[in-house]
Amino acid sequence: MLTKEERKSLNQQFWTQFDKFCNNIPELAQRNKRWILHDTKISHVDLKFDISGNTVIVALEINHKSEYRRLQVFDVLEKYSILLGEGFKEGLKWDFCFVNENKQEVCRIYTEKEGLNSSKPSDWTTIYQFLSYNMLQLQDNFLEIQEALKEELTLLLRES
Repeated sequence: MLTKEERKSLNQQFWTQFDKFCNNIPELAQRNKRWILHDTKISHVDLKFDISGNTVIVALEINHKSEYRRLQVFDVLEKYSILLGEGFKEGLKWDFCFVNENKQEVCRIYTEKEGLNSSKPSDWTTIYQFLSYNMLQLQDNFLEIQEALKEELTLLLRES
């Protein structure tokens, strides 16, 4: 069992090594900012890496406090499900009521890989490959629909 300090150090090593791994991916090496994550330009919509237990997740999360607003955004995103899911062999999972690590209900659209543990350095390369490939795909797909999504959500919010 690792101590709190050991877990913190291992976690820091994990993400430092992930950054180095990304430097070797041609699509990422030349970017100043590799991932948009919280900078989606759409309020309460984030792209996210999530590693918990033996599961590694790349997700788009809708985290508005209002369930009604979350579900409105989720419904709009469903219209773009084919475009958003492009390039994902097994498709994306759509969960309109996911409880995150902060016990907050969010809507989550994601892909996951089980059986990997970030506490095991022997799993890191596989985790890095999964995270980078899938986040690149999700981010590129999101950017394809971003402007249309912003416009549609702006109109929707004006109407309600």
